[in-house]
Amino acid sequence: MISIDSLTKRYRGTTAVSELSFSARPGAVTALLGPNGAGKSTTLRILLGLEQPDGGTATFDGVPYRSMREPMRSVGALLDAGWVHPLRTVSAHLRWMAQSNGIPRERIGEVLEIVGLQSVAGRRCGKLSLGMRQRVGLAGALLGDPDHLILDEPANGLDPEGVQWIRAFMRRFADSGRVVLMSSHMLGEVEQSCDEVVVIARGSARYTGGIEQFTARGGSGRVRVRAAEPERLAAALAESGMVCSDVVAGARGPEFTVEDSDEQRVAEAAAAAGLLVFEISAERSSVEEAFFREVGDGAEFRGRL
Repeated sequence: MISIDSLTKRYRGTTAVSELSFSARPGAVTALLGPNGAGKSTTLRILLGLEQPDGGTATFDGVPYRSMREPMRSVGALLDAGWVHPLRTVSAHLRWMAQSNGIPRERIGEVLEIVGLQSVAGRRCGKLSLGMRQRVGLAGALLGDPDHLILDEPANGLDPEGVQWIRAFMRRFADSGRVVLMSSHMLGEVEQSCDEVVVIARGSARYTGGIEQFTARGGSGRVRVRAAEPERLAAALAESGMVCSDVVAGARGPEFTVEDSDEQRVAEAAAAAGLLVFEISAERSSVEEAFFREVGDGAEFRGRL
């Protein structure tokens, strides 16, 4: 479990993070979202012991990173793919990391296989594409076989196949009972990859919780309905005071929508009318729509449209 409790960080009188609290639990992929300048990078740096907070705590299973005797065996992190030495080969870079952290050399071959870089193990890091350097960074993060993984923009520089791969990898890692905390500006990718989201703006949390609840907050209030007798059901709902659209041909059969309602109200009216319903689903916002709704005026830098 990653736990952030009342975290505060100031720089020369400017508050970068203010009383921030959230957690990332085992078995879930959690996304840390926010506009530029929101405090995401500061939060991750404090988690990894690279910055000292002015208040609050940041721990892994109750232990601060700086207090760990063998941190790589508990925490793997990828913050910047560009920090690898350009003249080192991939295998030499990983060998240096393993030796300096007491990790057996056999693990190098294992992580190269996990990230799919066996064929370029002898190539210098400076000759690799950004996407390949991302994979090298991930291989380094996995050397200690950690229970917690922190990834800053993990899909950065990856081609579509690589994006699909990192998505599947994070899912497998979390499904094994471990923790993934990622930050990303690719909101569409977050929608496909993550279970929970933490939205911060101006250093404070605006939302913490499940991604389905996140997209449902402030949704359209429109409910999509499929039924055995859609026209009869629409008429019955209208008699109950609901506003229904015309029945149209949907991808899975005839359907219609109900405005300014919710699933429970529609289901109760259908049951009272004795009509068979196949599907009742609330139309939800996209992660992008929900993000901008939560952030509001929290963007630190905003251009003119």
